[in-house]
Amino acid sequence: MKQLIVGLGEALWDCLPEGRKLGGAPANFAYHTGQFGHDSLAISAVGNDALGKETLDEFDKKGVNYLMPEVDYQTGTVQVELDSEGIPTYDIKEGVAWDNIPFTPEIEEAAKNCRAVCFGSLAQRSSVSRQTIQKFLETTPEDCLKIFDINLRQNFYTKEIITNSLQHANILKINDEELVTIGRLFGYPGLDIENKCWLLLGKYNLDMLVLTCGVNGSYVFAPNLKSFQETPKVEVADTVGAGDSFTGAFTSAILAGMPLPDAHKLAVDVSAYVCTQNGAMPKLPKQLLDRIK
Repeated sequence: MKQLIVGLGEALWDCLPEGRKLGGAPANFAYHTGQFGHDSLAISAVGNDALGKETLDEFDKKGVNYLMPEVDYQTGTVQVELDSEGIPTYDIKEGVAWDNIPFTPEIEEAAKNCRAVCFGSLAQRSSVSRQTIQKFLETTPEDCLKIFDINLRQNFYTKEIITNSLQHANILKINDEELVTIGRLFGYPGLDIENKCWLLLGKYNLDMLVLTCGVNGSYVFAPNLKSFQETPKVEVADTVGAGDSFTGAFTSAILAGMPLPDAHKLAVDVSAYVCTQNGAMPKLPKQLLDRIK
């Protein structure tokens, strides 16, 4: 089996004002790393229902490889409301298929051949999927890149889940609002943004910490290195999936050996492009894809 790039966690349908679109951070991540030429795989679960079949059909259409066992729960959906700036709020249905991802022999095999995996806190809200994600992370090779894209949603996280995930990860991706929440949760609300980032980087022995601040730019912190990029001004269609495209592009660039500031710049440009398109999985233009040789 080839080395795989895996998006692990929720696969769901975003029910947007203009209609239903397939989403879920891990699936979006797998889609974008696949566009950069990697053997990528979305791992989740679907229900034995019409929406489950539609999910797999849509992945086939988009050219996304997947391991999605069928379970006796409904396929996940999210009600998405957009404000006047195109910023989404989510109502995420509970007790659905991706809350019940089994650790199958095929998923174990994928873990053993995994070169990079992106996972979040949302799919760990239920014990079944949480155990699968933890087993997966523990089964990966020593040099596997483990990206914790924290993705705090509603009240679906605990201090324990976040701490455990940070201990398994070597890259943390977080946004400015989430950083404020983590500061409160971990008892250092008074620190400024950069000091919080340096503290997390050191405390959890991370290789990198990626901080996105919406229109106010983004940072990458690594030991003895800080990169800042401004956010390009674009005509925003919606921001759904933009962060996942950032993570996918950044991971692809790092794996290709691109210098960190260049990898950061590419991720910013890819994310800005995705904001100009509807939905989380647009096709990226050739000039962006060609920046990774």
